[in-house]
Amino acid sequence: MNSTASKDPLLQPFQLKHLRLKNRLMITSHEPAYPEDGMPKAKYRAYHVERAKAGIALTMTAGSAAVSRDSPPVFNNILAYKDEVVPWMRDLTDACHEHGAAVMIQITHLGRRTSWSKADWLPVVSPSHEREASHRAFPKKMEDWDIDRIIRDYADAAERMHAAGVDGLELEAYGHLIDQFWSPSTNTLDAPFGGVLENRVRFAMEVVRAIRKRVGPEFILGVRGVADEVRPGGISAEDGIGIARYLANSGMVDFLNIIRGHIDTDAGLTDVIPVQGMASAPHLDFAGSLRDHVSVPIFHAAKIQDVNTARHAIASGKLDMVGMTRAHMADPHIMRKIMEGREDTIRPCVGGNFCLDRIYAGGEAYCIHNPSTGRELTLPHAIEPAPAKRKVLIVGAGPAGLEAARVSAERGHAVTVLEAAPKPGGQIRLTAVSPRRREMLSIIDWRMARCEERGVIFRFNTLADEATVLAEKADVVIIATGGMPHTEVLQGGNELVVSTWDILSGEVAPGKNVLLFDDAGDHPALQAAEIIAKSGARLEIMTPDRSFAPEVMAMNLVPYMRSLQKLDVTFTVTFRLLSVERYAEGLKAVVGSDYGGVRKESIVDQVIVNHGTLPLDDLYFALKPHSSNLGAADYAALTALQAQTLRPNPAGTFQLFRVGDAVAARNTHAAVLDGLRLARVL
Repeated sequence: MNSTASKDPLLQPFQLKHLRLKNRLMITSHEPAYPEDGMPKAKYRAYHVERAKAGIALTMTAGSAAVSRDSPPVFNNILAYKDEVVPWMRDLTDACHEHGAAVMIQITHLGRRTSWSKADWLPVVSPSHEREASHRAFPKKMEDWDIDRIIRDYADAAERMHAAGVDGLELEAYGHLIDQFWSPSTNTLDAPFGGVLENRVRFAMEVVRAIRKRVGPEFILGVRGVADEVRPGGISAEDGIGIARYLANSGMVDFLNIIRGHIDTDAGLTDVIPVQGMASAPHLDFAGSLRDHVSVPIFHAAKIQDVNTARHAIASGKLDMVGMTRAHMADPHIMRKIMEGREDTIRPCVGGNFCLDRIYAGGEAYCIHNPSTGRELTLPHAIEPAPAKRKVLIVGAGPAGLEAARVSAERGHAVTVLEAAPKPGGQIRLTAVSPRRREMLSIIDWRMARCEERGVIFRFNTLADEATVLAEKADVVIIATGGMPHTEVLQGGNELVVSTWDILSGEVAPGKNVLLFDDAGDHPALQAAEIIAKSGARLEIMTPDRSFAPEVMAMNLVPYMRSLQKLDVTFTVTFRLLSVERYAEGLKAVVGSDYGGVRKESIVDQVIVNHGTLPLDDLYFALKPHSSNLGAADYAALTALQAQTLRPNPAGTFQLFRVGDAVAARNTHAAVLDGLRLARVL
């Protein structure tokens, strides 16, 4: 480490009680939903170890581990109420310690933020009967014996984590049971646990006291808690200061990890954990202001996605440790690249929130443009050199093609990319037309920079045909030509409609009275809707689904709704556009329903159809007879990271593959995954 780097605020060690953290970057507690049977097994361990190897000072696991049976996880969380968690957490902790990283875990009781219909079907509990909007359960108002047993459950869970050798633990207190006691809006108990602030804090203090009796005074214990719910009737900033003082002055809490906002609605959650197009580090100054009121260390994370903002947070004295959690999903090697003076090569977090939206939809967290995250065991981050150099020709410079080019070049192949457009990016360029989604361009920019470092040759404004490709005499040809809008889905009048792409590109101006039929449920429909509504048009968005935009998912949906509701857009669910006819000076839209028995008509002047894309695959099929593999991919070999060896046509002179939307309409993550998996076995 050079002298300049040694003065970097992020590289300075921090002493937390007896624990020396080697730098100021941390991964805050979060649950990527990788546990198996509620345990952090090999996949979970590999995810954290990858970041530990790269130099992170502190990695926090779980978001959050459940302490009680009546706190069933709403997605795949660690079960801290089971004794069997101890050896699994010890394995994870020991593996991270080998690389010099400290390990902590966050534990919680969800209170009302779960469902009675999960796990053991026990009643949901809370300090009031108030239902949480997101999870919909009406809770039982807690009795004294509920309070006593849950305090014991916290202590039991903490004792298990202490036995596992973790360096400390964090109590979750935003949206969960502890702060449900804190907030006047969710606590209607009488004294001693309800009423004035001192009483509302009592449950948290009893939990902390019980934990301390089990784990002793040296074990590190912190609280990640809300210091301002930013809503009427909730925890005010003044309350937050008071709560922070109670915790800090107890002498039993070693750090505070500050949250601002509330998470009981999709909109509230998105303000706490902002997505792309929203302000970066929106709560940093507020979190830093708590240092004026307490003497314990202050931690914080909320869309601190770039190194310079993190550096400012430490250099300005706002924080003692800064969290870059989603950023480390995009690039687990941030700290190594800082130490090596290679910050410009950090894969950027684009705020796409594919990670969080997936877990809230019941899936595992994956980064929108780093498919190796969460797949460390089967798709490692490191790219190995190829055994022999080959000539690789890629047609298309969208996310799939660029990923294939990047990885092929890193493996040592000679790579040429042909692109019909004047610039790279494919559909992402169309996506980035919306100011809110402009960050998506970083997916392209980062790959272009890596390709240029490796000498990849790009030929733009080149419409490749069969003769062009054959003339290149490549060993491998990868078709990444993407797709084009599929609008011919109606019983009649397909020639009268336009696509969302037509609106986004500006090729077609919005009408005055518009029907947008969304049968794909993805971003283009809502992006086009914003353009149309902002033009002053009357707009109805119709979908045959029972909810709209399911592929956009909860947190990404919030900014769209905030925009479109203000513009008085009409949302219609469970109706299907059947056909369009010319009518006087406009169009007649004939509408039915998959549920049957309904037929109605409306008169508009423009109909837009969003129904995904069809592959641009003419070139692929033209080249297929010339290829040695006839376009076939061995999926078993592909997923096992083994070479593609299928050769049903020995006379063929090259291998031929296609990736991304040139295969079928999917999403950015799928496109990048296609390019990565294929190229790393060439």
